[in-house]
Amino acid sequence: MSEFLSSFSSWLWGNLLFILLGGGVFFTIFSRFSPFRYLGHGLLLLFGKYPETEAPGEVSHFRAFCSALSGTVGMGNVAGVAVAITQGGPGALFWMWVCAILGMATKFYTCSLAVMYRVKDQDGVEQGGPMYFILGGLGEKWKPLALFFAACGMFGCLPLLQSNQLTQIVRSMFFEPQGWFVSSVSMTQIGNALLGLLLSVLVGMVVVGGIKRIGAIAARLVPAMILLYGGTSLVILLDHADQILPAFSVIFSDAFTGQAVAGGALGMVIVTGVRRAAFSNEAGMGTEAMAHGAARTKEPIREGLVAMWGPVIDTLLMCTLTGLVLMVTDVWRSGEGNGVLLTSQAFEKSLPGVGPYLLLAGVLCLSFSSMVGFSYYVVKCGCFLFGQHARLPVLGFYLLTIIVSSVSTMAEIINFLDIAFGLMAIPTILASILLSSKVNQEARKYFNSLRSP
Repeated sequence: MSEFLSSFSSWLWGNLLFILLGGGVFFTIFSRFSPFRYLGHGLLLLFGKYPETEAPGEVSHFRAFCSALSGTVGMGNVAGVAVAITQGGPGALFWMWVCAILGMATKFYTCSLAVMYRVKDQDGVEQGGPMYFILGGLGEKWKPLALFFAACGMFGCLPLLQSNQLTQIVRSMFFEPQGWFVSSVSMTQIGNALLGLLLSVLVGMVVVGGIKRIGAIAARLVPAMILLYGGTSLVILLDHADQILPAFSVIFSDAFTGQAVAGGALGMVIVTGVRRAAFSNEAGMGTEAMAHGAARTKEPIREGLVAMWGPVIDTLLMCTLTGLVLMVTDVWRSGEGNGVLLTSQAFEKSLPGVGPYLLLAGVLCLSFSSMVGFSYYVVKCGCFLFGQHARLPVLGFYLLTIIVSSVSTMAEIINFLDIAFGLMAIPTILASILLSSKVNQEARKYFNSLRSP
């Protein structure tokens, strides 16, 4: 099974490379770069410059943005970047940047559509996302595509990586030094399961309140974790300032040669970079559209502009910081450790004693916020498939997977998530391309209104 998952994941992402990059190029050109000219306006919207207190929706632009970031700014920025560099070499980071820039245009379209075609559910709550704009924009005959997205979303958004990686770092930093749950393989698994159970309970206490509580927690947690993790990374980079420019040189050279990868496989560098970028910033996957679809606004284009800042913060900032830390400390060449443990080595090397604990604090925030954010996506997909009465059973299933993933192996988790998550991009990109002219019409109206005196 592991071999099959690995082979299918490689085949799928080898083809999704063209869908995600091709979709991003299409949206960028089709929009004539107009959304990029209004990034400043999007930032003003994000910080409440134009409030719409009476507009439909559940949360403000800022809380919708933080809810989306809570799912994207997570272990993908710590463990995912480490996986990308060890599997694809430093050049993979360059292709993550490319994917992020193109992903900004993709997010503009998908998140604008999420607001344009949102509907009220059985409880009168506004719901938006790919499954809703597929149905509302393309019609009932496209319902199988909407159901396919929701089914993939129920599994692709499970918090398997977050729980697994958080369990690893807590075990290595606390359980093993204290001699807890390490006397045998079975005892190690018991310790992992207990930690997974604790995480499940804590996450459940937050997510049972729905998007309003998730948005409120995310609005506090996301800025704090960005400052903590980003600030610590900057301290390490300043301590290795003379290595920053050489690191960028290696990134750019390896991006087009693949020399750091076994066999010099350039294709592996590109595929790895695109795969990890998509998992990190979610542009084109559809999850971001589900979060932004809850924004309180009457103007779909406003939320599209706000959403464009997601890849900037997530990939261009946070992932870059992690990648540079791994490179300037030279731990990426060691071949020891995997995922978050490799990043932990970099923090220990630069900040002996205190570094791993600062990383642990950051990882706790990153993992917890992601597990909270992903719950909204899984529950939303489950309710679309089975109705609102399925909310609590689906939430219970979600919390159970936190425990299961804490005792699973990294390779199995990565491949399973990559397959389910990758399949979400097919209906999202396809429907967004078919409806892109509708977004352009709305965009012209909105941008013209901004230019009017």
